[in-house]
Amino acid sequence: MAPAALVSTYTPPPVSGPKTKKATRPTKRLPQSLIEGAKVPQKRTFDPSEHLVYQPPEKIHKMADFGLEKAGISPNAISEPFRLFTAEAISQMRAEIFSEPVLKDCQYASDFCASMVRGMGHKRAPFTYDVWKSPELLSKISAIAGIDLIPAFDYEIANINVAIKDDEPPSSQASNSSTKPPGDDDAPAFAWHYDSFPFVCVVMLSDCTSMVGGETAIKLPNGTIKKVRGPAQGYAVVMQGRYLEHQALKALGGRERITMVTPFRPKDAEVRDEILLTGTRAISNLEEMYPQYFEYRMEVLEERVRAQRKRERERDLTGRPFNVEETRKWVEEQRDFLDSILNEMIVVE
Repeated sequence: MAPAALVSTYTPPPVSGPKTKKATRPTKRLPQSLIEGAKVPQKRTFDPSEHLVYQPPEKIHKMADFGLEKAGISPNAISEPFRLFTAEAISQMRAEIFSEPVLKDCQYASDFCASMVRGMGHKRAPFTYDVWKSPELLSKISAIAGIDLIPAFDYEIANINVAIKDDEPPSSQASNSSTKPPGDDDAPAFAWHYDSFPFVCVVMLSDCTSMVGGETAIKLPNGTIKKVRGPAQGYAVVMQGRYLEHQALKALGGRERITMVTPFRPKDAEVRDEILLTGTRAISNLEEMYPQYFEYRMEVLEERVRAQRKRERERDLTGRPFNVEETRKWVEEQRDFLDSILNEMIVVE
């Protein structure tokens, strides 16, 4: 079991979301060659012994390395890329991502990313869903993160960012092009931001053989920038993105750049939960996402109440005095937790 997070008084940073308020579908179709090329002769069931080829990362950078030792829910910040999936696993996941039902119901766009796939769920993408629910995989992600993690909730399993290089020269119209301007070695694929979730696992689904760049840049409190190299196909990076200001740098070369991002939350309900919906509300089907968000928050609250009742029973049995100040503090924390639900689960007109 990975070590539990230490309690911190660090105030979590704000999260910026898309400018749009409601879910928007892409105006530009993905190339038919991409869709056809993703098809597989036979759909498979996920088997961790067959589809996982985990190799531990060479290094795990600490929050202290970035001047953020008091931030976050774990001392671990970001890993170097590590091998995680076989080629067969990547093919199976790509087949689900670019299937007709998924593209019909789960494709979104925003000013952050021109083409995204989100909220596939078990019905549309059973292989991908089972991957991220696998105890074998979760144990490895947790070991790298330094804390036991589980997927935030089902809707957030496997968010896909799709960047396709246009065959035609760039025009004044917005496009999915990932081409860099000449001489712009550090052009960002995304603006500086904090994630809405404590940890994410980023998996590369594209062949990066001809790519240059694609690093993750992290901004330190003093303004300096550190870079962590991007993953190759089938490789992953685990990052505590809720507390690290970061951006993905564009990659030069290659026909496509497709990444899968799955967010995680602490398995222990009593670890601080500072998840926001700011970054995801406008790129989601709220009829699916809100009920799942509410269910997970109620589950966390229920577990916290059970744990507090257990502590109270033990206190009473041992004859220790009732601590009014500590109990009030606990109640205030749960009130803040409930208030955060109201702040995040807003009515979108």
